[in-house]
Amino acid sequence: MLNKLFVLSQYVTPQLALSRLAGQLADNERTPALKNRVIRWFIGRYGVDMSEAVESDPTAYPSFNAFFTRALKPGLRPIAEGEKTLVSPVDGAISQLGQVSGDRVFQAKGQSFSLTELLGGDSQRAAVFAEGEFSTIYLAPRDYHRIHMPMAGVLREMVYVPGKLFSVNPVTAENVPNLFARNERVACLFDTDAGPMAMVLVGAMIVGSVETTWGGVVAPGTGQVTATRYEGEQALAFAKGQEMGRFRLGSTVILVMPKGRVTWNENQVAGKTVRLGEAFGTLT
Repeated sequence: MLNKLFVLSQYVTPQLALSRLAGQLADNERTPALKNRVIRWFIGRYGVDMSEAVESDPTAYPSFNAFFTRALKPGLRPIAEGEKTLVSPVDGAISQLGQVSGDRVFQAKGQSFSLTELLGGDSQRAAVFAEGEFSTIYLAPRDYHRIHMPMAGVLREMVYVPGKLFSVNPVTAENVPNLFARNERVACLFDTDAGPMAMVLVGAMIVGSVETTWGGVVAPGTGQVTATRYEGEQALAFAKGQEMGRFRLGSTVILVMPKGRVTWNENQVAGKTVRLGEAFGTLT
């Protein structure tokens, strides 16, 4: 009953207004006493391990978002070596992983979503990933919220897709149809030695915004899908393990590869906790 009420509340809550307000408050630097109380509450409520952070003093952060996107101590998340080793791009928990079925990506318990819709509605953009492999990783509030490259790649296109802002926890994944293709998201498409790779950063309820290392905060536009191409000198190269984005309040990353290009490691299964840099799959 509580789960049903929670899901129902997602439909009636003014998602966008609430999330934008939360983002503004999270960026506020003018009330440090309030900011410090909120951060301390958050650490206690979600069990955040501040010993992993470069700055372990919660009061040293100028805003809640600065705390939330905190850096980890160098070397704390070693990047698994090997030219054929694809690594986890984040700290989180695997929601699902497996093979794309035509244009459908498994979500949870009978729910699935459209790969074409996920990538902005362009069937040609999605076609290269048909019958490919996907993994969906959920970042809990306590997690490190910077996103890194699972393998080396060259950025070719970034697609902002407007949408809803449902929560993306397991309850909503099981009960909200087409969840990840309904929420606001940023799809980043790369060329790699193993072929095209898509990394989709999915927004959620109370997520202030999504940020990339090359473009900063990806601000909502006119309500239309916006695609930016990176050609020639604008095409940015990233090394495996290099930071490529951040969630300013947390959400989900969906990684998609073409058919036959990667095999997920046998120990990587739905429900498993993963850490940035650990071996996640083998490029084939």
